[in-house]
Amino acid sequence: MKLGNNIRKFRFENNETSQEELAAAVGVTRQTIHAVEKGKFVPSTLLAFKIARHFRVNVEDLFYVIENNTEV
Repeated sequence: MKLGNNIRKFRFENNETSQEELAAAVGVTRQTIHAVEKGKFVPSTLLAFKIARHFRVNVEDLFYVIENNTEV
């Protein structure tokens, strides 16, 4: 399984918020937001909630599980 996200979608739907602006709003670096957005880093539960709160959405609207059918 892998964690997917809609961060980029919500950034652009929210006045084209930059990664840097989002990072400042939730207290992390731009590089962290970039890594989460690209699926290279799984955020902590707290960070996931902070990002969701920033966009005023549920965590489930922002993050989702990608099933991998090749796993046993």
